[in-house]
Amino acid sequence: MSRQLIAAYYEAFNAGDVPAMLACLTDDVAHHVNEGGVRIGKDAFAAFCAHMNQAYRERLSDVVVMTSGDGTRAAAEFTVNGTYLKTDPGLPEARGQSYVLPAGTFFSLRDGKISRVVTYYNLADWVTQISA
Repeated sequence: MSRQLIAAYYEAFNAGDVPAMLACLTDDVAHHVNEGGVRIGKDAFAAFCAHMNQAYRERLSDVVVMTSGDGTRAAAEFTVNGTYLKTDPGLPEARGQSYVLPAGTFFSLRDGKISRVVTYYNLADWVTQISA
């Protein structure tokens, strides 16, 4: 079940289907943003997605999902294939630059849903790519 849940989450991500992503989450999901704070709840997660969809267009490839034997944790490794669409405050100017980044996410699972999302990627690598 946990592998299918994570696969559904990433299928929704690649389809740009935020409501389907939200359906995979608990109401009190803890979303740990790379080099940022923790957002709690579906509303905060939806707001983050709305912001990201304005500034970036991303598709994930090479997704590999790993799960714990007890079904309470999962992880995924993938490649982010993106375009920087709109300048994000505090980051370099967006000019439609493309980037390709390795990334990974750790998940906690509860009651058949994702209760924690922690994503990591190399921000310095991203800045180098979009500044070239």
